Amino acid sequence: MEIFDAVEVIAAKRDRRELSDAQIDWAVAAYTAGQIAAEQMSALAMAILLNGFNRRETARWTRAMIASGRRLDFSALGRVAVDKHSTGGVGDKITLVVAPLLAACGLAVPQLSGRGLGHTGGTLDKLEAVKGWRADLSAEELAAQLERVGAAVCAAGPGLVPADRKLYALRDVTGTVESIPLIASSIMSKKIAGGAAHLVLDVKCGSGAFMKTPERAAELAGLMVELGLDAGVGTAALVTDMSTPLGRTVGNALEVREAVAVLAGGGPADVRELTLTLAEELATAAGRAHADPAAALADGRAMDSWRAMIAAQGGDWSAPLPQARWSEVITAPATGFLTRLDALAVGVAAWRLGAGRARQDDPVEAGAGVELHAQVGDRVTAGQPLATLWTDTPERFGAAQAALTGDAIQTAPAPPPPRPLILSRIGS
Repeated sequence: MEIFDAVEVIAAKRDRRELSDAQIDWAVAAYTAGQIAAEQMSALAMAILLNGFNRRETARWTRAMIASGRRLDFSALGRVAVDKHSTGGVGDKITLVVAPLLAACGLAVPQLSGRGLGHTGGTLDKLEAVKGWRADLSAEELAAQLERVGAAVCAAGPGLVPADRKLYALRDVTGTVESIPLIASSIMSKKIAGGAAHLVLDVKCGSGAFMKTPERAAELAGLMVELGLDAGVGTAALVTDMSTPLGRTVGNALEVREAVAVLAGGGPADVRELTLTLAEELATAAGRAHADPAAALADGRAMDSWRAMIAAQGGDWSAPLPQARWSEVITAPATGFLTRLDALAVGVAAWRLGAGRARQDDPVEAGAGVELHAQVGDRVTAGQPLATLWTDTPERFGAAQAALTGDAIQTAPAPPPPRPLILSRIGS
């Protein structure tokens, strides 16, 4: 590999010049190997944030990230491997339902997930609320579980895109997370390396999401779809609303309980709608349109897959989920229709109650979170319970309640106009 001077590469992007393929390959490999100092990569990331990447540069950066580690291959499985990724939201427990649901439809779902940071919960944190469940699987264990059960939700091993693990930690503390090319390459390098033949992306949009506007969400979604298709992975994206929480629970054990309700054929309508839409996208793409995900929910096959998936990773699906010891109730401020229940505010409240973390090594409380008793559009009366706050640390209540003051919750005499959950679709 050709060797470059780090300062010259930084200066090129600072001066709005394109980086060559060779420069990009070297920068990613050298930083991963510790040959570029953190302050130099920080400067390069800031230059990328400010001056951008073109389409070629983004694709090459993604390819270099993938090349930093191993790429999984599930082509020998007896099932087609598919994957789903969400850009993160409040109350987003869709993975917990869609993975076993797709397994019940005859597909393999290698769902490599992470832990939460800030107000959006991590899928692994949620599943670790289940007694005995373990997140770490070797590549061999993952393949065997996919063949036998059809679904696995687990941590990405250290050999999968190590460049992203190192670069993301740097971006998180240097104010460079917001770069769309770096977001897209971070997500898609891991998804492409994860070995699925088909991928559907759930790109959240609104106050509780990283992308606040439909336009920014669509820009990110379109770029990620292109990167996936370039790599030979059938990719589509949905831009979905995250102005209000998804479902009626935000928190680890609370969301597992709600996911199980959906798997049993019930649960909130919005969670069911998004689950089935994503499942139908992937089933159709993988040639299993006849599998009918809605039928798999209704006849118990999805629940059977859930139990098998949890048990395969050491979990006791029949054990009671953790319940926080302390609770406080938030009531409606006035009579009328609930017109605003801000996703970010609810997510911050759950985080402050102990459901999330500020640093990667912080512990989380399995039972902490927010349970919602009404959703936007519902008619409420003054003093009616709107939400219950749960925690094992009662001194957290004040800060959590403060997140839900101001304009976080609003009512009006007339109902708000309906807002669709799925705002747009991007892909073939």
